[in-house]
Amino acid sequence: MKQETNKDLVGFIGLGSMGGAMAGRLADLGRRVAVYDVSDAAVQAVARRGATACASAKAVGDAASVVFCCLPSPEVSLAVAAELGAGSRCEVLVEMSTVGKPAMDRIVGTAGPRVAVLDCPVSGGRKGALEGTLSAIVAGPAALVARVRPLLDLLASRIFVMGEQPGMAQICKIANNAISICGMVVACEAIVMGTKAGLDPALMIAAINASTGRNSATVDKFPRAILPRTFDFGGPIEIGSKDLGLYLAEAKAQGVSGLAVSNAAQLWGMAVQKFGEGADMTLFIRMLEEWAGIGEESAR
Repeated sequence: MKQETNKDLVGFIGLGSMGGAMAGRLADLGRRVAVYDVSDAAVQAVARRGATACASAKAVGDAASVVFCCLPSPEVSLAVAAELGAGSRCEVLVEMSTVGKPAMDRIVGTAGPRVAVLDCPVSGGRKGALEGTLSAIVAGPAALVARVRPLLDLLASRIFVMGEQPGMAQICKIANNAISICGMVVACEAIVMGTKAGLDPALMIAAINASTGRNSATVDKFPRAILPRTFDFGGPIEIGSKDLGLYLAEAKAQGVSGLAVSNAAQLWGMAVQKFGEGADMTLFIRMLEEWAGIGEESAR
């Protein structure tokens, strides 16, 4: 399988918080990038950095042999896979979305025999996407991984190959996301409890981050978006519900317990209903604060 060169045009579909940052990074690094998103504003933002705007996912598949996809749901990923399969040039679909194993199996079938699919969800948030420090969790044939690796190295500082079968990376990624989201749920509950008892939430976070309770929420989300009360971490709250749902479906398929995740998913779903699907995930704590009768001044 051929190696990609710096002159080869790369496709990128899905220019949200993560996808836009990754596509823009590739353009900033001098790569030729063809992009598409349903949001024209998102397309133009990356085009101003040197990318070529396309009118559809199929148009990207007509222009680039390797196409990255970073999309919000399994249904959208399947629709895009069909368009890329109908494109004239696309040979490799790098699926960076978190869609779960069953959807990944369908994506492989939908893309068709001409398009090789690399299962490649990423973690690290928008900051990691901007800085090229993401973790990429990969599953696919060794030759396919080798072909895409030079491009992944521009986006991720850590690459973990889970195996050769697409879908294996998805299982690892949804496990990661379930741990992360459940950790945030518990962290928010605990900080609200301490705040209600009269503790300074910022001092609590400092103590926890120097102790065994630290997690991605206390280390990153609280200092950056919750304690300053900006609630602008950058991830829509609905994505959390999607990821927890994928985990629970896989746990059921494997015949293992999902009780802890199920409780977190119920709470998270309440927050989605309260704030709306597009709200920032860090607003989750406001629901718990309101239940506890904690106002903005006490939460600071």
